[in-house]
Amino acid sequence: MTHRIFTRIPAGDPAVIEAIGRSSVADLHEAMETMPGRMALLDPAIGPLNRGLKIAGQAVTAHVFPGDGLAAYRALQLASARQVLVVTTAGRASSPMFAELVSVAAREKGLAGVVVDGPVRDSDALSKERFPVWCRGTYAGRLLKRGPGEVNVPVVCGGVLIEPGDVIVADGDGVLRIPLADASRALSVARARARREEEVRAAIAAGANMFEVVGLQAALDASDMIEIDGTWQQAAAGGR
Repeated sequence: MTHRIFTRIPAGDPAVIEAIGRSSVADLHEAMETMPGRMALLDPAIGPLNRGLKIAGQAVTAHVFPGDGLAAYRALQLASARQVLVVTTAGRASSPMFAELVSVAAREKGLAGVVVDGPVRDSDALSKERFPVWCRGTYAGRLLKRGPGEVNVPVVCGGVLIEPGDVIVADGDGVLRIPLADASRALSVARARARREEEVRAAIAAGANMFEVVGLQAALDASDMIEIDGTWQQAAAGGR
């Protein structure tokens, strides 16, 4: 079988991607339709190694052989500034998929950050450098460099299909994949959602009832829940 390395990804609009980077993962997720949005959030077990960081950029993907990192190194070599390296493997990774020395090269290239569907090592150094990495924890194992693997092909990372060039956004809430063709629309809806939240925040600060402002009372009235003016114990005693 031939394993492929594609040297390019589709070009995105830098202005749109930069603007997406100013929106939260939560707002962007809510901006997508319900099912696509749910399918675009990576497994919550993939989290930030360093809190307080955020990234947004186009995905450069690497599918590596279990325990091997050769394809990921080639993907890093091909990646450009402000892109996000996404590394995954078959099954659950039992070897580290990113390390501190690799982060030096990634930083020098100006990468936005890295998302790996597995653990990383040299975590103390990575934390000290505050390099943006989202991963499944840490593990001091050894990573071989002999292949096989593929670069810039569709991959599944954290249970989500990611195509080369998709927009990857990550913050303290997790990692989101936005299809490149949907980037502008997701940004527009996310901005509108953020503006609405600012209005709600201002209304609550001015003394408004949050239940009324965000329509929770109407939702409660339309539900099948009933309110009982009393305690559970009183209701239980009355049914004896």
